[in-house]
Amino acid sequence: MEKSVARQRLLAERADVAQLLTDAETSASQDREGEDEPRDYGDAAQPLTAQGMDDALAEGFRDRLATIDRALKRLDDGTYGTSVRSGALIPDERLDADPAAELTVEEARERG
Repeated sequence: MEKSVARQRLLAERADVAQLLTDAETSASQDREGEDEPRDYGDAAQPLTAQGMDDALAEGFRDRLATIDRALKRLDDGTYGTSVRSGALIPDERLDADPAAELTVEEARERG
């Protein structure tokens, strides 16, 4: 994949994921604020469940941002497109599917 295209796609995805993270954090904060509101006994777990889901989503978004940031750093370092584990070339098809890919398909399968 051409480096300028990769950078453009990574930056666009980073902006999208950063917005999703902000939304999840806002939602989790609202869930926490709602814990003190009176409700029926049967609804007691609902805010905790929603808060847990928002927290899990936020953690996934943080992980994805970190992966994107590492890919951008590899672009800057000149190592983009090679596996961080083995140094093997990552095929363009894989980078087209996920511009932040850090491993070859085979290595990702091994990782589980």
